[in-house]
Amino acid sequence: MAYLLQPLPQLSTLLDSRRSYKKTTIPHAVAVTSSSTNGQDLLRRVSGLCETGNLHESFRVIEEFDREERSTSDAFLLLREALGLLLQASGRRKDIHLGRKIHQLVSESTLLSNDDVLCTRVITMYSLCGSPDESRSAFDALLKKNLFQWNAVISSYSRNELYRDVIEMFIKMITESDLSPDNFTFPCVVKACAGVSEVRVGLAVHGFAVKTSLVDDVFVSNALVSFYGAHGFVSDALKLFEMMPERNLVSWNSMIRVFSDNGFSEECFLLLGKMMEEDDGAFMPDVATLATVLPVCARERDIGVGKCVHGWAVKLSLDKELVVSNALTDMYSKCGCVNDAQIIFKLNSNKNVVSWNTMIGGFSAVGDVHGTFDLLRQMLAGGEDVRADEVTILNAVPVCFDESVLPSLKELHCYSLKQEFVHDELVANAFVASYAKCGALSYAHRVFCSIRSKTVNSWNALIGGYSQSSDPRLSLEAYLQMKGSGLLPDLFTISSLLSACSQLKSLHLGKEVHGFIIRNWLERDSFVYTSLLSLYIHCGELSTADVLFDRMEDKTLVSWNTMVNGYLHNGFPERALSLFRQMVLYGVQPCEISMMSVFGACSLLPSLQLGREAHAYALKRLLQDNAFIACSVIDMYAKNGSVTQSLKVFDGLKEKGVASWNAVIMGYGVHGLAKEAIQLFEEMQRTGHSPDELTFLGVLTACNHSGLVHEGVRYLDQMKHSFGMKPKLKHYACVIDMLGRAGKLDKALKIATEEMSEEPDVGIWNSLLSSCRIHQNLEMGEDIAAKLIELEPERTENYVLLSNLYAGSGKWDEVRKVRQRMKEMSLRKDAGCSWIELNGKVFNFVAGESSSDGFEEIKSRWSVVETDIWKLGYRPDTSSVQHELSEEEKIEQLRGHSEKLAITYGLIRTSEGTTLRVYKNLRICVDCHNAAKLISKAMEREIVVRDNKRFHHFKNGFCSCGDYW
Repeated sequence: MAYLLQPLPQLSTLLDSRRSYKKTTIPHAVAVTSSSTNGQDLLRRVSGLCETGNLHESFRVIEEFDREERSTSDAFLLLREALGLLLQASGRRKDIHLGRKIHQLVSESTLLSNDDVLCTRVITMYSLCGSPDESRSAFDALLKKNLFQWNAVISSYSRNELYRDVIEMFIKMITESDLSPDNFTFPCVVKACAGVSEVRVGLAVHGFAVKTSLVDDVFVSNALVSFYGAHGFVSDALKLFEMMPERNLVSWNSMIRVFSDNGFSEECFLLLGKMMEEDDGAFMPDVATLATVLPVCARERDIGVGKCVHGWAVKLSLDKELVVSNALTDMYSKCGCVNDAQIIFKLNSNKNVVSWNTMIGGFSAVGDVHGTFDLLRQMLAGGEDVRADEVTILNAVPVCFDESVLPSLKELHCYSLKQEFVHDELVANAFVASYAKCGALSYAHRVFCSIRSKTVNSWNALIGGYSQSSDPRLSLEAYLQMKGSGLLPDLFTISSLLSACSQLKSLHLGKEVHGFIIRNWLERDSFVYTSLLSLYIHCGELSTADVLFDRMEDKTLVSWNTMVNGYLHNGFPERALSLFRQMVLYGVQPCEISMMSVFGACSLLPSLQLGREAHAYALKRLLQDNAFIACSVIDMYAKNGSVTQSLKVFDGLKEKGVASWNAVIMGYGVHGLAKEAIQLFEEMQRTGHSPDELTFLGVLTACNHSGLVHEGVRYLDQMKHSFGMKPKLKHYACVIDMLGRAGKLDKALKIATEEMSEEPDVGIWNSLLSSCRIHQNLEMGEDIAAKLIELEPERTENYVLLSNLYAGSGKWDEVRKVRQRMKEMSLRKDAGCSWIELNGKVFNFVAGESSSDGFEEIKSRWSVVETDIWKLGYRPDTSSVQHELSEEEKIEQLRGHSEKLAITYGLIRTSEGTTLRVYKNLRICVDCHNAAKLISKAMEREIVVRDNKRFHHFKNGFCSCGDYW
């Protein structure tokens, strides 16, 4: 700290040569006695009028008194006192016009113009009215200037954030006068040094304060603590704070803010606790304390501390303060508790534009389109009390990231044009990016072209928007145009280009950008480096991503999340979980995104035990209240076959948003529990939540898996006409599959070829071909197979479906032709594979494979099981074997199906009554389905089988699918 206390040599010399200090005094108000009734009444009337805001009437009273009492000896003292009161009121109410009249009155009087008190208050009045130039003019007009007047003009510049003028006036004061700065001067100057990043001058001022023995003054020390904190010298700020002989609440608040502004969140919380313990609770949080700490809770998403701070606010009766109320709304919003934020917002009886902007931003951040625009319309309908500003628009625009929100985005754009907000570069850039994300690329380009002076940020908005659009190549073209305009790319530009290459899966272009990064030494930026990891992950180059990640010196949480997600989405859930464990061992605290990846991995494995462990970890980390985590947990339990646990988690949620309703409805949908899914759908609407595209996808999935054809078609129609939504391929895929499997092939084909606005994808044609096989429609099946092979000639599944179609019709010659063609193309059918999780370990079984450990034991146990279910009516269904074999050979092949092996192994390795959970990579065949029903009855076990389409819950000889799958 010692080196910091030394002033600059030039300023030190300057201060040593100063003239001797002469203390200046300012006259105090004088008690006045007057025989005049008007004189006795003047101050009372002026004071009362000022308090009620009748300033002009007060000025009239003073003018009248001046005319009538000018000759009396006490008139000057009364007039001075009254004008002083009115000058202070004019400043508080920012009535500069009246202030100028008072200034003129003072200037025209020789006595008044030489009065130090009035002259100081004139300077201060202009300062409060936001006119520092007039403060300076009033100051310059003074023949003699005392310290209070110097402080007043310095304060004027400081209050209006003209920090360089503050430093200039300070230097002028100590060089051109014989006055010494006091404990009012120093805080203003130190604040200015922080405002203009003049570190050397600030250090010199600190040295000067030491030399004049004012460094121990609490106001000076507080300003110095803030100065060091503003420049990132946290340890120096802390040393100064600890050395202070006296601290007030502002001292504690200043140090807490230093920690807050420099990202030391934990230290911020600890210091707050220490402050409240100091001197047996002598210092309690005030509005400034809470307004500093609550944003830290929001930044860290620490809802636990946030609720404690809220409790203190209520206890101290500070929760109704506007600044605190706004900060609480922001904290709850950013912690994912939007309903709590909305309650705070509604209880706020003195809302300002910040209140509205904060709540709008809260809805926007969680993707609640309806909430965002409903609140925005309420704000705009509120009249002139609160008017939307540029921040309002900037908070609302991010929710517009999908084609369905395009009308709302256009409405918002229209309003911004009328209010001329679009002239603000940030607003224009936000519209460019959002139009691109909504797929309205022509609108994005049009707004971009309307920007008069295009900066790098403007180009970044266009390039970034294009990179996330349906045509990422446009971002590369825009980049070339940007270079042609003479502007150089920044880190955001490069990251957007990498994102575009990732979307395009263009490894070649991505490597070119990587080369540019290496040549320009940009690899050290964590944002760019993480974008590089994402590029190689999206292109399937996990080994390269691995190498880059290992070389990363400072692994951020985002980089860990990127790698964990990368392994997950490339089909390596075990490696994703392994890396997650490594991340925790490194001391990196997981966030919501980390946990969502973990739950995704548990769903993909799948592993109910690991899922439960992950759920317990999330509860321990107090993440269970997060809406995204809750949805991931609901989805995880559903995909692990425990839909009842999904419902339990859903019922336990304090806040049920659209996303959580969607998760539980989809959970019931994939389990084929259509009745329950539809009940939830109806209940969701009764509670005031409007369904979205994902909601209808869940309901349609439920109808599809349950064979509720009429209901499914009705919900598709409701989606289009009652809710005004445009069904996407995935919605039509559900309906077409549902109609096809119900035997309504012609209607399904009509929807695919005539009613859809988009061309059917491979999945839809595959679904139709599978339905043709089920219902033996050879002619339609051959036509569809021809389309599929034309679209994807090297896709194995297309030939397997065609082969099965021929096999089902007994056309074995055609089957041989298809299989010969597959052989020539080196295409192999995926073998049936099933796995079962027992005590946290996963055991895999492949159809027809007899070399695995324990196969003989499984074979022996199956003989016993087969005998038991034979007594209950089991007969092998050899139609499930799509090969030209004898009946005995077909029966033997059925015995080797992977799901039978997994179920039998589960019976061997678990105790009676234990539920068996089996997972299969293909759709379960008719024979295994029949066998599983009878095994559940004979062995008195519940068996849950998840195939590649849906879940089957076997119990007491029945299946939840009702034999419809």
